[in-house]
Amino acid sequence: MKTDFLLIGQGLAGTVLSWRLMAGGHRVHLVDMPGMHMSSRVAAGLYNPITGRKMVKTWAADLHFPEIEPFYRSLEERLGQRFLEPRPIYRPFLNVEEQNEWMGNSSRMSFSRYLLEIRTASKYDVVSDPYGGVVLAHCGYLNIPKLLDAYSHWLQNEGLLTQELFDETKLILHSDGISYNGIEAKAVVYTNGLEALKSKYFAWLPFRPVRGEILTVEQSFSPEEIINRGVFRITLEEGVHRVGSTYDNQDLESGSTEKGKVELLEKLQSLINLPWPTILRHDWGIRPATKDRKPFLGRHPAYNQVYIFNGLGAKGVSMAPYLSREMSNLLTFSKEPAKEVNINRFFKYI
Repeated sequence: MKTDFLLIGQGLAGTVLSWRLMAGGHRVHLVDMPGMHMSSRVAAGLYNPITGRKMVKTWAADLHFPEIEPFYRSLEERLGQRFLEPRPIYRPFLNVEEQNEWMGNSSRMSFSRYLLEIRTASKYDVVSDPYGGVVLAHCGYLNIPKLLDAYSHWLQNEGLLTQELFDETKLILHSDGISYNGIEAKAVVYTNGLEALKSKYFAWLPFRPVRGEILTVEQSFSPEEIINRGVFRITLEEGVHRVGSTYDNQDLESGSTEKGKVELLEKLQSLINLPWPTILRHDWGIRPATKDRKPFLGRHPAYNQVYIFNGLGAKGVSMAPYLSREMSNLLTFSKEPAKEVNINRFFKYI
C-alpha cells in the first residue's frame, strides 16, 4: 500500500490533520487502536475566544476562530452528520469593576467582534450574576466522540484506517520515505497525544499532562447559552448538561475521583442556584498539554521523514483547524510553522 502520509492516532489531531491533507489532494493512511482512553473522547469540545480568570482573548484567537466553522462544516458535509454546535457563552461578572472594564472593552475592535451583549443586571434568576455579565459570540462546542466515530467508520469504508496498536519497532525509515507493516509513505506524523512520549523520536518534548474530570448531570434550567464561570455548564438536551472541568497536573493516575466530583458540584452550585443535580456520568481523561501551553508542530531535527502534530491540550477544537493548515504547509511545501508552535523551539534541550 502506498500513500503520501502515515498518521499515527485518530484522536482530534489525527482526524483534523488527515482531513486537511485529503482536502488538499493528498493521500493519507491512519493507524489507530480503537478503545484507547483518549482525552479527545471525553473532552467537552468547548471553543471560547475569551478565557481565564481575567477574561482575556485567547492566544491567536483572530487567526484561529475564523477557521472553526468552515472547517468542521466541511467534515459534516462529507460525513452527513452534525457535530458543531455554535452557542453563545454567558460569563457572569464577579464585581462592578469587571463590569466597568467590559463596558470599555465593548468599544475596542479587537474585542467587539466577540461580544453579543453586556448586561449590567442579572440575566437569569437561578444564575449567580448580581452584576450581570457578558454574552460572547463565536463560541460553542464540538461533539468530539460523535465526530471521531463517524470519521473512523468513513475511513474504514475508504480503506484508509488500520485498527491496531502502533508498534514503532516496525517503522522503518528510508532515504525517500518510511515503511510500516506493508504501508509505504513519504513521511510519518505522530498525532497520537501522550503516546508520543513513548516514541524514541519525540520522548524529549516537554509534555505536561493534565488530568481532567467532567460530569454529565440531570438538572432543570436549560438555557441556550453555555454558562461559564469557574466551571462550564453546557446544555446537551432539555434537562441534561455537561459540567467541567477539573485541572490536575500532579495526580495522573487516579482516574475519576470523589474529590473531583465534589469540586465540580460545589463550583456548579456556586454558579447555578439549584439543588445538586443527578449525576448521569463521571468521565476523566489526560490532556496532552505542553510546558508552554502551545502545541507541538514540526519535523524531527535528525529525521526528515518524521513529524509531529500534537499537544493541542484543552483548546484543541479551536486551534486544530488553523494549525492543521500550518502543518499541511510544512508537510507539502516545507514551510515552517510559526515559532510559537514549532518544535524547533525545544531543539536545544535534546
